[in-house]
Amino acid sequence: MSRETLFNAALLLGLLLVPIWALLTDEPFTITLATRAVILALAAAGLNIALGIGGLVSLGHAVFFGIGGYAMGILAHHAQGFTPLMEWPFVIEGTKSMPVIWLLAIVVSALAALVIGLLSLRTTGAYFIMITLAFGQMFYYFAISWSAYGGEDGMSIYVRNDFPGLNTLAPIQFYGLCLALLVVVLVFSARLRRAPFGLSLNAARQVPARLEAVGLDPMRLKLVAFVISGAITGLAGALFADLNRFVSPTMFSWQFSGEIMVLVILGGVGRLFGPVAGAVTFVALEHVLGGLTEFWHIYLGLILLGVVLFARGGITGLIAGREASHD
Repeated sequence: MSRETLFNAALLLGLLLVPIWALLTDEPFTITLATRAVILALAAAGLNIALGIGGLVSLGHAVFFGIGGYAMGILAHHAQGFTPLMEWPFVIEGTKSMPVIWLLAIVVSALAALVIGLLSLRTTGAYFIMITLAFGQMFYYFAISWSAYGGEDGMSIYVRNDFPGLNTLAPIQFYGLCLALLVVVLVFSARLRRAPFGLSLNAARQVPARLEAVGLDPMRLKLVAFVISGAITGLAGALFADLNRFVSPTMFSWQFSGEIMVLVILGGVGRLFGPVAGAVTFVALEHVLGGLTEFWHIYLGLILLGVVLFARGGITGLIAGREASHD
């Protein structure tokens, strides 16, 4: 068994045991921190499909995170009875059901990724980065101007949505739900990268001309990957809104897009558990160093600089040693 596999297993075991320990010692805040790490890992896992396999450096992935969050927030807002969802005298059934909200968040985020991808993938390199950034800023300022749903102040959600058979208000149960979704996405990502689509997408990143020579369209492959990536990140946004019971335009900000990318780079670009390692490290640093100084990002920057210069495979690649060289 490789060192990377052992590290991944230890990381997953830690995600299982730490919340249980927190529950037994009556430390609900630790469970909340772990839930935040898992949701951020889910968002980063979505980006890792586009970035790690497809080589698409997107500075606009917060768009899909924000769309997922607002999809959840808007449905919850109307389910709370403030205003009818439509002019009809009823609220659509199921607007407080998590599976319904997840489906809406995934579909809307995927459609947004399709439109953005069709326009952005006409360019490459720095131009692609700037177009995705421009879309992020467009959605950010639209959310600020959307006064019906809080505008710049955001929108509070007073109740957490429901999941059949679970008490989602119990921190440990909501955490278990988020962790289960992360595991499903990681299994999906593992199968995707080994499937013919994943192998073709990797080839499109490295040698697109050869891919065209065998009759495959690199742009179409990258577009599909971008849509899948956006859908997963949108799901993470819906969970994040449910965790905080609040949505705001900052979910669309370019700073948050950069934060998601930092998680992937920190953990290891293209590594299956890279987003998980990056998210856990980020949340741990935020909690520990944030309690010491408000300028804790300085230390994060130094760590990220060290990773980029001396551990190109991220934390996961550093643990794996020479096994990281194939990236």
